[in-house]
Amino acid sequence: MDMRLFEYALEIYKTKSFTKAASHLHIAQPSLSKQIAKLEQELGVYLFDRKSGSVEPTPDGLCFVKQAEKILHMREDLRREILERKEGIRGELKIGSTAITGGHILPPLLKIYQEQFQNVSIQLVEESTETLIDLTARGLVDISILSLPIEDSRLTTKLMLTEPLYLVLSKELKQWMPEKLKQIVSSTNLIEQNALPIEDFSNCPFILLKQGYGFRRTVLKLCARGKFEPQIAYETSSIETAQSLVAHGLGLTIVPEMIVHRSAYHPTLAYMKLDSNPTRTLVFTYNKERYLSMNAKALIEIYENQSLI
Repeated sequence: MDMRLFEYALEIYKTKSFTKAASHLHIAQPSLSKQIAKLEQELGVYLFDRKSGSVEPTPDGLCFVKQAEKILHMREDLRREILERKEGIRGELKIGSTAITGGHILPPLLKIYQEQFQNVSIQLVEESTETLIDLTARGLVDISILSLPIEDSRLTTKLMLTEPLYLVLSKELKQWMPEKLKQIVSSTNLIEQNALPIEDFSNCPFILLKQGYGFRRTVLKLCARGKFEPQIAYETSSIETAQSLVAHGLGLTIVPEMIVHRSAYHPTLAYMKLDSNPTRTLVFTYNKERYLSMNAKALIEIYENQSLI
């Protein structure tokens, strides 16, 4: 069976159109239809239902395209592995991360990486946790830096670090603050001197990351352990925006320690420990069924051999 037929069927499945698929494949539409008809005849089943304005896979067609995708991935993985055995570390490396993590972990790591492997072109993919899990599972990103838990069975992980979480408050007294908090919010060093239970803030306005970000789920679970649902005042895709909203007294938020190291001397923000000592764990994440490139392995090795946080 010609490998091109796998590509043809997969492209039709993705575009839901013979015309669009033919355009993407740079072949004539009648020729594509003829090739698929020939394939269907060979298999003895129909792969696609040709409906008005759309093309949908039959149950047999869905089975075929899923297996075809695996075969094409295997072909690409084999090609890449053989090429790397011959030429070493070179080519492209696609790294996924959320902005909250990538902005702190990646710059020092990539500085060392680029010094050692100048022939590698690095592409950064900054998206929500949910999107990155999907891209990594589909092999569209080589490796991602994400926080646990990772619940997609196609992925595997390698531990990076575990770090504490802190509550972020405005140093100015606000009406919504509980009395206990008002009494200590002007302390010179909230990180060292205070540790309150998360339930003390159950009636405060929270600023959270938007749906799809793993850190949002971390904060919601933290609140659930305190037996309350947070009153969400604002949602954002940026921790920096969240902290700016906090600085103006519009609520409070939770951040990981790497953010605290960067912002501890912010004149209008205070950072406070929580008595439950909550943490988050970062991991390298990649598709366990796909070939992990030498480029990606080198990234992991550099991180493990350096003190980057």
